[in-house]
Amino acid sequence: MKNTVKIIFFVLSILTIPTEIFAQKGKKVFNFPFGVQAYTFRKQFPKDGVGSTLDIIQKMGITELEGGSTKGTKNEEFKKLCGDRGISIPSTGCGFEDLEKNPEKIIKNAQELGSKFVMCAWIPHKGDSFTIEDAKKAVEVFNTAGKILKENGFIFCYHPHGFEFRPYENGTLLDYIFKNTNPEYVSFEMDVLWVLHGGGNPVQLLEKYGNRWKLMHVKDLKKGVVGNFSGHTPAENDVVLGTGQADWKNIFRVSKKIGIKHYFIEDESEHEIENVPLSVEFLKTLK
Repeated sequence: MKNTVKIIFFVLSILTIPTEIFAQKGKKVFNFPFGVQAYTFRKQFPKDGVGSTLDIIQKMGITELEGGSTKGTKNEEFKKLCGDRGISIPSTGCGFEDLEKNPEKIIKNAQELGSKFVMCAWIPHKGDSFTIEDAKKAVEVFNTAGKILKENGFIFCYHPHGFEFRPYENGTLLDYIFKNTNPEYVSFEMDVLWVLHGGGNPVQLLEKYGNRWKLMHVKDLKKGVVGNFSGHTPAENDVVLGTGQADWKNIFRVSKKIGIKHYFIEDESEHEIENVPLSVEFLKTLK
């Protein structure tokens, strides 16, 4: 009898606990649209065709794409094919040379795709040696082109690729780029794999530079891989989300706080058809 009374009091005490406490337990960490970088399907687009590849992407639950039309398909047609499948293109890419010499081409491309963001993922440099001179030139190009893009309604983002983590003064060359680009004209897209590969800490960088980060490549680096400043790594070092080195719970905790709204899975391995659905499932069940 005494045990029964104890159990009753225990149950009653639980019932008086605010429901918010239970709601916090098991709360989903990732609650954004599922996006993918078009480069992930670089083999499928030419092999299976644009429509069939977009069908594959749609069936994976993807509703946002970063990229642009493939060879032989005009932007307007590509945008329509995506739209017919409920896929938008919030972000598209551009090359450094066009930023420097032909920003009008970039603007036209983004307008035709209906993108709001324009990202650049590489600063030209010799070999594996990225220097302060390379960084200074990039700052100048980014500030100039970013202003033109903003005046035409777009947000420019630079996507660090790992080589920017070379030490410089009291920080890195990436710190130099952040500090010397105009926040009004230049934002950033974090690629989690390349931050890890360059020796950076994604959580600390998100906290340090806050809302200057606007986009994210959700991409994991194989456990045990020690990176460098080359900006290169074998494709098989891209692994299913949650099986690599990234601390996704804390990454998303901070990324939400600073306001990132677009996340693109990118998988450069030879197993993207198998890996992307597993990564989507990881994001769905991360609690």
